[in-house]
Amino acid sequence: MSNKTITIAIDGYSSSGKSSMAKALAKKIGYRYIDSGAMYRAVTLYAMRNNMISPDHIVDCDALVASLPHIKIDFKVCEDGQHTILNGEDVESLIRQLDVSNNVSQVAVIPEIRHALVAMQQSFGIEKGIVMDGRDIGTTVFPNAELKIFVNASAETRAMRRHKELIEKGQQSTYEEVLANVVTRDHIDETRKESPLRKADDAILLDNSNMSIAEQDTWLINEYNKAIANNK
Repeated sequence: MSNKTITIAIDGYSSSGKSSMAKALAKKIGYRYIDSGAMYRAVTLYAMRNNMISPDHIVDCDALVASLPHIKIDFKVCEDGQHTILNGEDVESLIRQLDVSNNVSQVAVIPEIRHALVAMQQSFGIEKGIVMDGRDIGTTVFPNAELKIFVNASAETRAMRRHKELIEKGQQSTYEEVLANVVTRDHIDETRKESPLRKADDAILLDNSNMSIAEQDTWLINEYNKAIANNK
């Protein structure tokens, strides 16, 4: 691989496969991978554990914002991949559960939460050589990233993928529940006032609805090679 390092921002809709492809690319080119969505999920888990979110998904914003100094998030590379660490606890499996998914968008719209996590995300990428995926990486976190990808697929395709993943992990859910969650999150992500989900003007669109994992990985490494060649 080239000895040049760049910043790679991969944005897209929930369950579009952006995290899997970002992880695979980072591993192949020797970059650090950061899952920004996991950070919002970790804050959501903290809020749920501390009774800051009601059964109706109403967030106690003031209490959660006041708790930010007590929320420490990091990542640890394990045999089965990167795990999210919340205040010293490995919460990787917990933050992927449907109850967290049902609340994370309500937490992610809070401006103070976004500001704090964006600052943390930017600190991870100071020296470049990073692949980060999320909703606003190419537009807000790293607007000057040398390679920006925006990933999408139909809501039905994404729901089927997510449902299959949950079943394989032994988590009970129905396809209808997952589809409803996907559609709701799309709406919240697209319409929030703070850093809404949108394709950066200079991002490359990838619709992977009908692509295999091998095909999208090949596509992505080709785009990386182009970006490296253009980064003189």
